[in-house]
Amino acid sequence: MTKDIHKILVANRGEIAVRIIRGCRDAGVESVAVYSECDRTALHVRLADEVYLCGPSPSKDSYLNQKKIIEIAKQSGAEAIHPGYGFLAENADFARLCEESGIVFIGPKSSTISLLGDKLEARRTALAAGLPVVPGTDFNVEQVDIVAERAGEIGFPVLVKAAAGGGGKGMRIVHSESDLSESLESAIREAGSAFGDGRVYLEKYLERPRHIEIQILTDTHGNAVYLGERECSIQRRHQKVIEESPSPVVSPELRKKMGVAAVSIARESGYLGAGTVEFLVDQDLNFYFLEVNTRLQVEHPVTEMVTGVDLVREQIRIAEGKPMTIRQEDIRPHGHAIECRIYAEDPGMNFMPSTGTLSEYREPAGPGVRVDAGVVAGSEIPIYYDPIISKMIVWGRDRDESIDRTKRALREYRISGVSTTIDFALSVMNSGKFREGDYATDFIDRQFPDRIFGDRDESHPERAAIAAIVFEHLESRKLKATFKKSHGPTSAWVVHHRRENVKRLSTE
Repeated sequence: MTKDIHKILVANRGEIAVRIIRGCRDAGVESVAVYSECDRTALHVRLADEVYLCGPSPSKDSYLNQKKIIEIAKQSGAEAIHPGYGFLAENADFARLCEESGIVFIGPKSSTISLLGDKLEARRTALAAGLPVVPGTDFNVEQVDIVAERAGEIGFPVLVKAAAGGGGKGMRIVHSESDLSESLESAIREAGSAFGDGRVYLEKYLERPRHIEIQILTDTHGNAVYLGERECSIQRRHQKVIEESPSPVVSPELRKKMGVAAVSIARESGYLGAGTVEFLVDQDLNFYFLEVNTRLQVEHPVTEMVTGVDLVREQIRIAEGKPMTIRQEDIRPHGHAIECRIYAEDPGMNFMPSTGTLSEYREPAGPGVRVDAGVVAGSEIPIYYDPIISKMIVWGRDRDESIDRTKRALREYRISGVSTTIDFALSVMNSGKFREGDYATDFIDRQFPDRIFGDRDESHPERAAIAAIVFEHLESRKLKATFKKSHGPTSAWVVHHRRENVKRLSTE
């Protein structure tokens, strides 16, 4: 049964809320935005057709306030809710509340979210669907003696993981049995605090794997497709920061195997809508099931850029009970896309968040450049939420052109008022290892152990040498600018200009 949706409430903020609002407008659907007190002037609030205050600034009182959001949906007449990513996107209780309230949840059924959101159940589902999994436990481990015995069977190093978790929380790498007890207790505490669920399990820790994911779409008419892969191995604190599609190491044969596996677990779990099946790929190009993200991914634009498929539009069609507009034979990825997440973070301080006001914000443009942003000049980066500013997605006819365009576009960014990850992204693009496609999830630790980032181009070593000489010179002399007393009057403009030069030199 199909039913047109005329109005959608976007239960999110920032760049993903803006992205969904634009998708609604393209589909001829009205949008309703919710906002917290500190987001009164946010870009998503300015763009939506209707706006409603959902609570104070802390997310638990606003964007995570399930009853308030349902109340606003009913008040506004919204027939559906799109959760975006984060906040309530993978909350089975919220999806169930929508179902009970007669509101369409644009995502999988609550039962599917419950099944796949539990890492242990997802692992069992993957095994039932015939997917390869990383050697490990398929049961809950809470007793140290059982854990030690099982870890010995798996072989160290092992990974302790939260059953209900994600984003690196509740995760510990254990290299020897002597460290197992402390790591287990620490992971259980963190998982309990972050997810309200202290269950953990073990997996064999793969040395230097690649993190590769498959985008899937399924509808109520029995159609299920995969839209190629995304390479997501550039990570900090187990969280992705740069993604690309296609992966530089995935062959057409491997792509098909991973795609078929992704569709298999989607069918096994009764999946509906857009989702992502994540895999780890070892150095011999063997792939292993990792998890399923039951939502639209942050990095979904790279797939859109190479396939031409509007994933938000397809989500809306599927939620209306209509068949998706594409079939597997229609999907022919073209060119290469790279996404750089631009965060308000200080990479030199191990990517610590940087809050403040964007006194200047200017986006790059030009051929092949797309920017998904949730800010404008004057926007606040508050302490309450994820500090993402924007996502820059660049397309090229091949990977080399995509990298070169990405470097050009990154240099066009102008952001002042907070620290950002722009220089970090440039350092990655300038890395010979990245250019060669020779990297894994430990890329940042291996390439930048000192956490010094900048517009360093490894293809021009003389630039680095000159920079090192200048730095050594300034350090050794502790350069101090002085003014000579003039024999005659000096204009105020000249004095001011000299002082500004001194300031500039002292900061370089």
